[in-house]
Amino acid sequence: MPNTAMWYQALRTMPQVDKAQWAELDPLSRWLIASRASVLLMTFTSCAVGGLLALQDGVFNGYYMGLVMLGLLLAHATNNQLNDLTDSTRGIDSDDYHRNRYGTHVLEHGLMSRSQMLRYIACTGGLALLVGAILVWERGGITLGLLAAGAFFVLFYSYPLKYIGLGEPAVLLVWGPLMIGGSYFVIAGQWSWGVAWVSLVYALGPTSVLFGKHTDKLEVDRAKGVRSLPVILGEDRARDCVVVMMVAQYLLTIGLVLAQYSGPWLLLVLLNLPSLWRLIGAYRMRAPQQRPDDFPAEVWPLWYAAHAFDHTRKFSGLFLLGLVLNLL
Repeated sequence: MPNTAMWYQALRTMPQVDKAQWAELDPLSRWLIASRASVLLMTFTSCAVGGLLALQDGVFNGYYMGLVMLGLLLAHATNNQLNDLTDSTRGIDSDDYHRNRYGTHVLEHGLMSRSQMLRYIACTGGLALLVGAILVWERGGITLGLLAAGAFFVLFYSYPLKYIGLGEPAVLLVWGPLMIGGSYFVIAGQWSWGVAWVSLVYALGPTSVLFGKHTDKLEVDRAKGVRSLPVILGEDRARDCVVVMMVAQYLLTIGLVLAQYSGPWLLLVLLNLPSLWRLIGAYRMRAPQQRPDDFPAEVWPLWYAAHAFDHTRKFSGLFLLGLVLNLL
């Protein structure tokens, strides 16, 4: 029977389940866990920003908003599944690697076989492509190019982009111009360079989360030959990059209001400054070797990523609320 409590847990965090618990789960709960559903929130927010900007410009279409939202969520889920399969096959996600400690890894924990994961990828990716094909057929224009770019990042983020320091720039492009700008185009039927620039403000958040995660496992990645951008830059520079990106989000938001591209309600993000201060404090020092008593056990040993995710979640909520209040 449906396990709604697990649905909520999987959407909020990355639950730890053993084989006995896995056997009792309904199909949707399994899919949510295998897809790392909690991070799909960032994709939901990207599409919502594109929709709100379309509403602001008076060119909103609810039908296309629903389709593009569904397609992007399925594409992100496919990427997460493919990432776990690729890293497990290449021996990256093995033993006591970070990925196995902060959440259930369905392959490394023996909950699914590789053939079963391939079927998940085929079904999830196939549905994403089906939605994309519908949008290409009905919307035309640059929709095909946007779909092709999205498919490229889904297929090649896991390997080789992540291994050669291009994973982080890819996330900035995907969660910014590609998702928000692309959502706006599909919903509105027209491209907007203004929206593409605005999208970078939000995209700095997901990029900081990835930067933080790769900083958390920098030494392990270096030993395994994964040359993420934090590995290339070194830990100190990587931590500085995240702080700069987070401060830039606020400065750029203020700039949007001063330039009258958006209304003053967008300044609600300034209510998140205490979270920014906590993030800066966490990034100014080395991560602790042992989990602090007041730190959530379900995300440990992620430290920098956890602080970045908490900040991004709160900033994104206030950013969306500001857009909605500007409309009202």
